[in-house]
Amino acid sequence: MATSVIVIGAGVVGAATAWSLARKGASVLLLEAFERGHDRGSSHGATRIFRHGYAEQDYVELSVRALTEWKQLERISGRTLLDATGAVDHGDPVVLKAIAEAQDAAGLPYEWLTGAEAETRWPGLRFEGHVLFSPGGGRLRAADALDALLDAAEGAGAELRFGVRATGVEDSGDSVTVGTDGGTHTADLVVVAAGSWTPSLLRPWLSAHNVELPEVRVTEEQPAHFPVLPGLADAETAWPSFVHHPTRNAVASAYGLLTPGEGVKVGFHGVGPEVDPDGRDRRIDPDRLEQLKQYVAEWVPGVDATHPEGISCLYDSTEQEDFVLDRVGKVVIATGFSGHGFKFGPALGDVLARLALHGEPAAPRFRVAVAPPDA
Repeated sequence: MATSVIVIGAGVVGAATAWSLARKGASVLLLEAFERGHDRGSSHGATRIFRHGYAEQDYVELSVRALTEWKQLERISGRTLLDATGAVDHGDPVVLKAIAEAQDAAGLPYEWLTGAEAETRWPGLRFEGHVLFSPGGGRLRAADALDALLDAAEGAGAELRFGVRATGVEDSGDSVTVGTDGGTHTADLVVVAAGSWTPSLLRPWLSAHNVELPEVRVTEEQPAHFPVLPGLADAETAWPSFVHHPTRNAVASAYGLLTPGEGVKVGFHGVGPEVDPDGRDRRIDPDRLEQLKQYVAEWVPGVDATHPEGISCLYDSTEQEDFVLDRVGKVVIATGFSGHGFKFGPALGDVLARLALHGEPAAPRFRVAVAPPDA
């Protein structure tokens, strides 16, 4: 008999996990609290950056796995999901050197440019110091990618249910029971990939197993789309995905990419206030937007910095910004992805499916801690 698995959360990680589990022969039920493709969590929106630009080898290797899986999903779905615009990093030379070394170790190509050379190639951007260009980076069509993952999961045999909110996870002897706002569901295993809702949903289960989840901050981030100036056609070659690692003015790291039809999306990474995922008002903070406009006016001259369209999105982040990918008893935990998790979607789904079905551990940096015994 096939192993039965309930996956909680139909964002990119939950959808990818359901697809991977179903492909491996599991009987999968995917539960999502909101409607398909909703905008309350962290997976909504038209685009996301794809890049290999990490200093940590395990993240680079995970990005390579993800690229293979995204291409496979393109073949299965018949959709274009990844646009190879390239990706640039600029700013802190220590960070750039570490990224280059990690890409060397993975055999990935890259190119060093001076700031002047980069500005000639991409006149819509300004650069601090030298620039690291990675031709293997680009832009994911995020909404299409999520839709393709859900379709692929269903095509592989997973059952998808939307508008069903999980309220708890309980041990039922040889199985696990998931309580919802519409009843209970029981399976051999459960994967909780509910993004910002994961920590509160799993707290009783983890406590019962004497396990501590790393602190996960849930914040409301506020990037914005800026209109491309008429003199700069929004051609693919004009707008690589970009990340700025600043060395002055204590500015947070910034990122951006072109979203066709909406403008260039620019945001600061992980600077928003902590919020309750069910209680945020999603109003755009004018002071934070003004700070972003000032940054864009200096560093992204190819857009109109005076007419931003603000966006509200949730981050769930650990202190070191590492993912949480682990298994406690019959429950697999997935959280801490926000700000850089989407690109890894199908690779994360494979990691979590292997954890669930075979107990294959993730890299040590992704595991939870066992609480010490009481004194």
